[in-house]
Amino acid sequence: QVHLVESGPGLVTPSQTLSLACTVSGAAITTEGFNWIWIRQSPGRDKEWMGAIGYSGTTWYNPSLKARITISRDTSKNQFTLSLRSVTPEDTAVYYCPRDRLIVTTKRSGYWGPGTQVTVSA
Repeated sequence: QVHLVESGPGLVTPSQTLSLACTVSGAAITTEGFNWIWIRQSPGRDKEWMGAIGYSGTTWYNPSLKARITISRDTSKNQFTLSLRSVTPEDTAVYYCPRDRLIVTTKRSGYWGPGTQVTVSA
């Protein structure tokens, strides 16, 4: 029923801003009780919870990324977005946008997008 698709550039230059969008169909991102999440996974590493935006627009961020991350939404497009500033090659990862009743999670217990590869390289 719920379908999420990540989109954005696959290649970002170091020091620039990584910007991704998650387009949602089958459910409104304003639906009460759900959170819209950004998770990433780099090769050889565990999945990392980056942050989330709630149905009311409240945001939560991983403290390790707080200085660089912004999650926002566009309800008219039923999208939520990720901005990660000052990227380095360590930000190279597959980026996912799941929906879950939980705010902080890396478990595939909700709906997930297929993920999109982002490479940070000059």
